[in-house]
Amino acid sequence: MCRGIEKSFGEGQARVRVLRGTDFDARAGEMTFLVGPSGCGKTTMISIIGAILSCDDGDIRVLGQDLRRLRNGRLADFRLDNFGFIFQQFNLLPALNAAENAAIPLVARGLSTRKAESIAREMLDKLGLDDQTQKIPAQLSGGQQQRVAIARALVHNPKIVICDEPTASLDAASGQRVMELLSEVAMDAERAVIVVTHDDRIFRFADRIAHMDDGAISRVERRKSDSLESSDSPEEPSS
Repeated sequence: MCRGIEKSFGEGQARVRVLRGTDFDARAGEMTFLVGPSGCGKTTMISIIGAILSCDDGDIRVLGQDLRRLRNGRLADFRLDNFGFIFQQFNLLPALNAAENAAIPLVARGLSTRKAESIAREMLDKLGLDDQTQKIPAQLSGGQQQRVAIARALVHNPKIVICDEPTASLDAASGQRVMELLSEVAMDAERAVIVVTHDDRIFRFADRIAHMDDGAISRVERRKSDSLESSDSPEEPSS
């Protein structure tokens, strides 16, 4: 739940107000899309939700936790335990193969390397990379690297999955496959998926679409009986 989120960058005359009292909700068991023109604040918004950036003002509660009260190690632990991230920049470690890259969240949480890589290979198989697990990023195509990044985000069963353009580097068939998997993840009653995208080919996977413009949510569309029903403002929070 986000209420009245404010965020600016820069100082003095160079200061740019990116988020302008933004309200946003993501519900467990749903896939919420955040859409809007470039520069409207979408990536900043999900970075604040994911505890990567701090906000200047406002109320942000994730899984019942007030993120503004968490500091240093506690914030890092909360992020590791509860979030999976899929960003435009894959951020794969060049010296590690696909399975090792995908296993990183599990190893960071204390699982043995052998067990972590076994689970990671199962996730990579779901994403069509069963024959690519031993290759390093330089040996993979852009689309394959994206799928490794997606596997890494999902491998530890996070309660919130945050995706920034998850299909940007994928062809139509691969994009559909990825979104089908994310849809399965979102069906968990205790998990929410937030997707920032410009790819209107995947809009049909959304349970709700929040439209953002000039640093604020302008309207929210809710899926109902396989159609989208519009509302002029964000819905009341449910989580």
